[in-house]
Amino acid sequence: MATSTPISRAPRGGRGARERILLAAQELFYTRGIHATGVAALTEAAHVSTRTFYVHFATKNALVEEYLRRFESTNPLPAEAALERGDLTPIQRLLAIFDPVESDSSAPFRGCPFHNAAVEGAGELPDIARLAQRHKQAFRDRLVATAAEAGAADPESLGRQLAVIFEGANALAASCNDTEAFTDARLAAKTLLNVAVGAESR
Repeated sequence: MATSTPISRAPRGGRGARERILLAAQELFYTRGIHATGVAALTEAAHVSTRTFYVHFATKNALVEEYLRRFESTNPLPAEAALERGDLTPIQRLLAIFDPVESDSSAPFRGCPFHNAAVEGAGELPDIARLAQRHKQAFRDRLVATAAEAGAADPESLGRQLAVIFEGANALAASCNDTEAFTDARLAAKTLLNVAVGAESR
């Protein structure tokens, strides 16, 4: 499945200010970008005061880090969740990361939040850059492990190549706001799998 982030708008008032701030970050960081989203916009969307914001997050960068970490815990990205599906064979899981995006949102496709954060950091947010790098490495390692499960002769090479195809499709789809790139990427991945596994991939 292509990387897509569902937008969940923060509810008004009540308890759970920290959760409302995180929901606001999930929406605004993804749709508008990290640098374009200031603390004022976050507090307005979360319906909290600036003081309350800083009670829960010492800095905006701390919020960015928590926003990204949630994709590794409570809100996994669709493509990464596909690799953990028990109802699919290893080959099917490797192809499932390229499945069409399913979203009710009319917002532009923005691609991978980790990639976006690393690019926006532009060397100025080293902690966030390291977090993104670690996440990407873990995703690539999971592809390699799944390629090994599929019986690839060289799972390391296959996993790395599939990562390149997937990340390229994500970047192109985000740049053009056109997820058709994943259809082409899936065909390329299927060709690779047919060669690497030595059987027609389904």
